[in-house]
Amino acid sequence: MAGNMRDIKRKIRSVNSTMQITKAMELVSTAKLRRARSKMDITKPYFETVKQAVQDILSEDKSIRMSYVADREIKKTLYIVISGDRGLCGGYNINAIKKAISEVEDKKDAKFITIGKRAFDIINRYGYEIEDYFLGISEKPEYFDAIQIAKKAMSMFDSGEVDAVKFVYTRFVSTISQSPELIQLLPIEHDHSGEKETSDEFVNYEPSAEEVLKYVIPKYVESTIYGGLIESSASEQAARRVAMESASDNAADIIDELSLFYNQARQAAITQEISEIVSGAEALK
Repeated sequence: MAGNMRDIKRKIRSVNSTMQITKAMELVSTAKLRRARSKMDITKPYFETVKQAVQDILSEDKSIRMSYVADREIKKTLYIVISGDRGLCGGYNINAIKKAISEVEDKKDAKFITIGKRAFDIINRYGYEIEDYFLGISEKPEYFDAIQIAKKAMSMFDSGEVDAVKFVYTRFVSTISQSPELIQLLPIEHDHSGEKETSDEFVNYEPSAEEVLKYVIPKYVESTIYGGLIESSASEQAARRVAMESASDNAADIIDELSLFYNQARQAAITQEISEIVSGAEALK
C-alpha cells in the first residue's frame, strides 16, 4: 500500500511539472500572439491595397497581354507552403501541408518552396521535389524574407520552369479558429467577385498599363507572401496557445484524479492500521 501511495505521489509531481511547462508556454504564446496580431493589423491594409490596384488595372484594360496575367497550359506548379519550425500547436502544421499536397495529382508536376522545418521534413519525407527552403523565419517574418521567396518564385515562373505559382498559408480567423488557405499568385486570376459597377471615370496609365503592372506585380507577390507569413505567424501562436491551454486543463484533471486515488489509498492505509491496532489490543486481553 505504501509503495502504491509513493507511485501516485510521484505521478502527481510529474504531471504537475508538465503542467507548469504548458502554462508557461501558454503565457509565452499569448504574448507572441498579441505582437503578431498587432503587426498583422498594420500590414494587412497594405497588401490588400496592392492586390486591389492590380485588379483595378486588369478591370480597366481588358487588352493587356503579358505572361503574369495570360492563361497558359499548366504543366508544372510551384507551391509555397508555410508551416512552423516547432510543434505543440495542434493541427496548425499538418493542416497547411495537407492542403498543399491534396492539390497535387502527380509528384512530377509539382515543386515546393517550404517555409518552416515541419513543412520541409514532411514534404521531403513524402518524396516531393523541394526547390528551396527557409528555416527560422516562421515566428518572426520580415519583409526581406518575403522578397527573397518572391524573387525565387518569379524567377522560376519567368524562365518557364513552372507554369503557375500557388501559395499556401494559414489565415487567422480568430484566436480559436485558423483556416489553411491556397491562393494562386501567378498567373494572376481576374477577381470577378469584386468587379466595380460601370463608371464614367477614365483612368490613364503612363507610360502604359503593362508597364505599370510590370512594376506593381512583383510588389503584389512580395506583399501577398509577407501578408501570409504574418497571418501564419499569428495563427501558429494562437494554435499553440489553445493547445497548451488544453494540455494544462487535462493535466489539472489528471492531478485531481490522482489526488483522489491517493486520498483513497491513504484512507485505506489508515483504516488498515487502526484495524491492526484494535486486533492487537483484543489479542492481549
